[in-house]
Amino acid sequence: MTERGISAEHVGVQNERLDKGLRSDFESLGENLDRRGVEIEKIVEKVSGYGVAIPSWGVGTGGTRFARFPGEGEPRDIFDKLEDCAVIHRLTGATPNVSLHIPWDKADPKALRGKADELGLGFDAMNSNTFSDAAGQVHSYKFGSLTHADPATRRQAIEHNIECIEIGKAIGSKALTVWIGDGSNFPGQTNFTTQFERYLESMREVVKALPSDWRIFSEHKMYEPAFYSTVVQDWGTNYLIAKELGPQAFCLVDLGHHAPNVNIEMIVARLIQFGKLGGFHFNDSKYGDDDLDTGAIDPFRLFLVFNELVDAEMRDAKDFDPAHMLDQSHNVTDPIESLMQSAMEVQRAYAQALLVDREALRGYQDGNDALMAAQTLKKAFRTDVDPILAEARRREGAAIDPVAAYRASGYRARVARERPAVSGGSGGII
Repeated sequence: MTERGISAEHVGVQNERLDKGLRSDFESLGENLDRRGVEIEKIVEKVSGYGVAIPSWGVGTGGTRFARFPGEGEPRDIFDKLEDCAVIHRLTGATPNVSLHIPWDKADPKALRGKADELGLGFDAMNSNTFSDAAGQVHSYKFGSLTHADPATRRQAIEHNIECIEIGKAIGSKALTVWIGDGSNFPGQTNFTTQFERYLESMREVVKALPSDWRIFSEHKMYEPAFYSTVVQDWGTNYLIAKELGPQAFCLVDLGHHAPNVNIEMIVARLIQFGKLGGFHFNDSKYGDDDLDTGAIDPFRLFLVFNELVDAEMRDAKDFDPAHMLDQSHNVTDPIESLMQSAMEVQRAYAQALLVDREALRGYQDGNDALMAAQTLKKAFRTDVDPILAEARRREGAAIDPVAAYRASGYRARVARERPAVSGGSGGII
């Protein structure tokens, strides 16, 4: 850990004052679960082995289409981002990998790998950016990228994705996530069929560049920045893409990219059933593509998603190996605190889903007992699993109370003295 990082000694001091209370709470929960036929140690073991990746861009302050208000001590480059990500993992023990976004995080791969090794981090899926123009870019993506009417622009977008693969190979990544903002803002602006054909043609070129042990994730998003039509707009189109592109192609589900009240857990079940669930971007939403902190609005929906994941895990579903990553925009909070909270919320949903009495649930389902089936899920969801999460962190050498330990460390104030303040005023949507 660097000098600016948070030491194990600091975490130990913070944990010492909370240890007695945790042991009491943990024993009490253990007795409760034992009466339900659940071994608490098995749940702790599962939770300890669970990790969710941090998006490199998540440690910076986001914004809206109207303005961005920078936070203190924002990372200046990918190496600052990695240091912030290491703090999150130090305190939660749940975020061992970082997902990079190119060209935002472009740097010498050896330097990236060296810094990550120093901080005890690995790299998750690579992310390409063909939804905005980079400095010095020859062809603009204003009217599309992988689906652009101009073959040269499509070629540029293809080559960018291949570049992301090459960088990923050098740093130990095993997947590429492709999200495009291509679509249209006016009826008649594009031909839906031709545009989709261009997308598939371009993506096939990218898939050809994948190493044999890599996967490619296509992400669907209902709208934004294209508001009339979007090329990859829903899970059905996403599934068609994964089928067309072959065995290395999978669907990525972003919890915030659906219309309000869409049954996301059923989408997850369908993709699992047909072997095309690639992974998740965890966040939350109230109205649309809000990218709010995970579990901030609808923790029950998050639990229901994990109920499907645990069900698939327990029955050893075919081709089931989803990647898990956070993807949020932090406008009014310290990004490190929000990401820590979100990592814990994802762990919470996983732990709660592990408590579902699967045998009883199947019995109620087969017997058409809707009320008791719902109550079986609610019983697991209502269980306070905080002692399990905290004990898992303690055993990993992480913080019993990550946010309190972070605030007591003074980390934000220290990095703010070294990282120049960033001026605001511009649109900052990410």
